[in-house]
Amino acid sequence: MSQYLNARYQTLEVYTPGEQPQDQVYTKLNTNESPYPASPRVVASIGKKELEDLRLYSDPDLKPLVAKLAEVYGLSPAQVFVSNGSDDILNFAFMAFSGQPGRAAFPDITYGFYQVFADLHQVTPTVIPLREDFSVDYRQYLNLDQMIVLANPNAQVGRALPLREMEEIIASNPDHVVVVDEAYVDFGAESCVPLIAKYPNLLVVQTFSKSRSMAGARLGFALGNAELIADLNRIKYSTNPYNVNRLTMAAGVAALEDQAYYDENCKKIMSTRAWTVDAMEKLGFTVFPSLANFVLAGHPAMDGEAIYRELKRRGILVRHFSTPRIQNYNRITIGSPAQMALLVDTLREILGGETS
Repeated sequence: MSQYLNARYQTLEVYTPGEQPQDQVYTKLNTNESPYPASPRVVASIGKKELEDLRLYSDPDLKPLVAKLAEVYGLSPAQVFVSNGSDDILNFAFMAFSGQPGRAAFPDITYGFYQVFADLHQVTPTVIPLREDFSVDYRQYLNLDQMIVLANPNAQVGRALPLREMEEIIASNPDHVVVVDEAYVDFGAESCVPLIAKYPNLLVVQTFSKSRSMAGARLGFALGNAELIADLNRIKYSTNPYNVNRLTMAAGVAALEDQAYYDENCKKIMSTRAWTVDAMEKLGFTVFPSLANFVLAGHPAMDGEAIYRELKRRGILVRHFSTPRIQNYNRITIGSPAQMALLVDTLREILGGETS
């Protein structure tokens, strides 16, 4: 840290991304990427002309992509915001909607960026503990009189609230924005998008990173009342109006035109998730119910960090968190059937004390 860094940022606890080690080839089950490639139509969308046109700035309004998202989700283009990954949008939401002085409520175990953004923008957090079973008690979010940020399904755990409970939260906080982070919604949870017409304080945030196999493209979008979207555009145009590149926009449109391909992949991942949960429970693991493309699992005979380290030594990456409430568990991305079979076989060896 230099002597010149603004004192406001000197104590920031930064977000720690999932490992991307380059020392060997790993089976990567740590960052919730899709095991399936982008669709053939997406691959074909990046042609010679698009590469040659990189000399030109991208369209800051992203008109083709915004129009396609509006069509897919049954909204008007004025109700769609697109940015450089959903993290970008969540950052803008903390800037735009947390109030003055800023306040925001979110769970204690959730996506780590919420706390980072609160600290970054000097927003006072209301951190609400999950229940003992790591589920969200929706009643604790009723009538809070501050911005609410909920990942549904919840990051790190995968549990999801039903639409009726989400609606109660949104309806009971009419004077504040409720941000619903639906990064994992396509793996079996209920989306809040149908509530947008009814509640002007609802902002739904989604991403192309998970179900649409485009984590490396960095593309996210938000859906909501046109006035909320205009607010986000005000922040975007005050920071970086060209924040989605030409290639990513083309790939995004192509992905939306090939939705059947991604729907089929989601079904495959959900089926593999069910197989993985069953196999791990037979090994004695506690696996929490998940409607995401990952599971949170722990074993009574071996602590979470030890399992993480032994798996890594054997070439399999999972995500371990030092947060006290979940330090005895690991978050495991649902990969291909072959990857999950390898994981289960390796866990069986580890728990059986076999050496590799």
